[in-house]
Parts: sequence; C-alpha cells; structure tokens
Amino acid sequence: MADHAITLYRLQACPFCERVVRRLQEYGLEYTSRFVEPLHSRRTAVKRESGVRTVPVIIDERTGITMAESANIVRYLDSTYGPGGEYEQEADGMPADIAPGGDA
Repeated sequence: MADHAITLYRLQACPFCERVVRRLQEYGLEYTSRFVEPLHSRRTAVKRESGVRTVPVIIDERTGITMAESANIVRYLDSTYGPGGEYEQEADGMPADIAPGGDA
C-alpha cells in the first residue's frame, strides 16, 4: 500500500477522532491512521510529531500542516479539500483541477 499524504494520530473509539475520520471519508481522502497509547504520558510518537499529547492530530504532507483539535482539523479540511478549497476532490478522488486522461 502506498504512503498517504495525510496521517491521523488517533485513539480507538474517540468521538473527537471519529469526527475527523468522518470528514476525511466524506471528502474521499486517503489517510494513514496511527493509533496512540491511551495514557497521555505514553504518547511520545504524537508529541514528537506535533508537540502535543492530545488527539486527534493530523499531518498533511501535501500542505505541510500539522494540527491538533478536532474542530480546527475539520475547519482545515473543509477549507482545503471541501467545495472551493485548493485541493477540492472530484467524485473519482482526483483534485478538481486535474482532468484524467487525454488532451484538454
């Protein structure tokens, strides 16, 4: 499986994390989930990447954004990948400004 541009640090059954997952799925975005330890003191991987131990945290390699807090992440996804966003997705998962196949 190819690496995805978006990495989501999350906890199992976390409602804030699931909010972000739903938005990623709504926009048809491929992402990699990294599940973290339930205890804050053991979340060294997410702290190393983002500077915080809370989840969710998203890292978007396409834009260079690292962000925490579900409300902030959802707003970011809406403005970046939603309608009118720079990387708005078509139904086939391709960015809206890239036409598949042939000459235009």
